[in-house]
Amino acid sequence: MTDPRLPQLPSTRRDVLVGIAGAALLGLPASPLHARSLVQNAVFRHGVASGDPDATSVVLWTRVTSETPVAVDWELAEDAAFARPIAQGQVWTGPERDWTVKVLAQGLQPGATCYYRFHCKNAFSAVGRTRTLPTGSLARLGIALASCSNYAFGFFNAYDAIARDRRVDYVLHTGDYIYEHGGGEWGSDVARKIGRVHQPANEIVTLADYRMRHAQYKTDAGARAMHAAHPMLACWDDHESANNPWKDGAQNHQPDMEGRWDDRRAASIRAYYEWMPVREPVPGRSRMQFWRSYRFGDLATLCTLETRHTARAKQVDYMAYKDSIASMADARRMEAEQIDVPGRPLIASELEGDLDLALRRSVQDHQPWRLIGNPMPIARTRVPDVVGMGLLPDPFASAGSSDSARILAWKGKWNLPFYTDTWDGYEWARQRFYDRARDAGASDLIFLSGDSHSFWANRLSDSAGRRTGVELGTAGISSPGDFIDSGFDRVLALKLDRAFEAHNPEVQWTDNMHQGYVRLDLGHDRGEASFVAVDTVTSLQYRTHTLRRFALARSKGSLDLLPVQA
Repeated sequence: MTDPRLPQLPSTRRDVLVGIAGAALLGLPASPLHARSLVQNAVFRHGVASGDPDATSVVLWTRVTSETPVAVDWELAEDAAFARPIAQGQVWTGPERDWTVKVLAQGLQPGATCYYRFHCKNAFSAVGRTRTLPTGSLARLGIALASCSNYAFGFFNAYDAIARDRRVDYVLHTGDYIYEHGGGEWGSDVARKIGRVHQPANEIVTLADYRMRHAQYKTDAGARAMHAAHPMLACWDDHESANNPWKDGAQNHQPDMEGRWDDRRAASIRAYYEWMPVREPVPGRSRMQFWRSYRFGDLATLCTLETRHTARAKQVDYMAYKDSIASMADARRMEAEQIDVPGRPLIASELEGDLDLALRRSVQDHQPWRLIGNPMPIARTRVPDVVGMGLLPDPFASAGSSDSARILAWKGKWNLPFYTDTWDGYEWARQRFYDRARDAGASDLIFLSGDSHSFWANRLSDSAGRRTGVELGTAGISSPGDFIDSGFDRVLALKLDRAFEAHNPEVQWTDNMHQGYVRLDLGHDRGEASFVAVDTVTSLQYRTHTLRRFALARSKGSLDLLPVQA
């Protein structure tokens, strides 16, 4: 999905980054580890990656271009010159796993920075840098939050910026790592102009389709740079399989033309596990049960969520009610009967149990921070009456009005949630999440959210008005914000952002205008979120600037967000 918001450009600090030429970002010199300074070779065309670490192990990944099964050597060392080796080995790969290579390097030291590479057919891969999770005392932690990288809409410059950001220790990717659209669908006009048309040309449905799309995305120089520089902590959202899936189907899956949903979903998940640096499931769990808990010493715990395939009830479709809502009473009745239904799930009971254990342990161990890797926004976000406020002329009075304007105006007229695919469409599940967290002693959560293609700084509360924490939402790596994608000009988009802030008590600030990432810096006594934007995704030459910064402050047993001046 896409989402709404845009900000004034409150210029804080502006840091120049020259893209493909390899200059510096955020005032930092380029590192030879960043893939844009590495020569791409014919054997390791898709780079290297690492991720899903624990204190003593980490997944190492690459892919070999070959037509026959091959042996691939791997090395892990304390230094980038491999003068101080730690471990090495050899694995075979072939067509049964699309020539991808995944190694679980074990027996490592907690909190260690290591370097790795692969060797095959007389060629070496790029050198990657990775980290295990720390134990014991930890002074600081830097996490980059990324989401929504759509190859058709532009270059992954924000990935390249993350690679060069020396305050980042780990990358949290909350989903939409790939998109399933065909080459002539969403974003195709931009894609043709900049030479990034989706492959294969069709909407991806089969295992071969998903493999080809993953391969295309990992040819992007920014993606290869980020993966080589930092280990990834990942969860998926919808587009890794199809648009807006639930447990038993998806909005854009047509069984009569595309076969069984279970088969398509299985193909997408298999390709994901082949092409991403993630662990295989532990005994008793399936690949579909893709959630994790990461502990960062005495400082923080991060739990990721699976919200698509293991429990989600089918989304409420507003279009089914467009002719039956004629009053505010009708709108509230529809919400009560469709959205707020008790027992309507979003996450699996097994995930709830794992979350409960992780949060309770974090509280008992007196860690100051508890983070939730959240695939889509959780703050309550209703649409303001954009026509009544004079922001839009009545689109129903003009035959030439766009569908986007009509839908936005209709939602605003009846004060409806912006989207029913987010937590806003699952009120019972959201309140259940908050209640369980409160029972665990964790009413100070930091939700790190993707999906919306917008930046967000939100203060969260439950249905009784009790504070539950804060939400930091990231814009897309390349996917456009809803208002710009809807054809609204920048002036109107900016006004709409301000209107959403004024209308929604939980929304402190939002920005729909930019692509980029969020960097979260945590220490024992303070935390800070920086919303970092790139100025273009249609050119490899780009600049970054920090739109806003917020300090994380303790407030009445929960958290608050305080603006930080430049």
